[in-house]
Amino acid sequence: MSFFRRPDYQSDITQFINQLKNERPEIDAQQQQGRSLLWDKPVDRELWEEYTAGGVEPQPYVYFPLRP
Repeated sequence: MSFFRRPDYQSDITQFINQLKNERPEIDAQQQQGRSLLWDKPVDRELWEEYTAGGVEPQPYVYFPLRP
């Protein structure tokens, strides 16, 4: 048996989250629904390629501009 093994330990935050999920089982579905509002969107690849192609090459050292 390892000296550093602590199988029964749970932090206060983990205990709080587990208790919250037990009291409100619908919270996972609400979290996924809220995430889908902002993050789970289809990406238009052609439009994204046009957007990235129009970028300007950054200066190698931004604090001291190089003179031609």
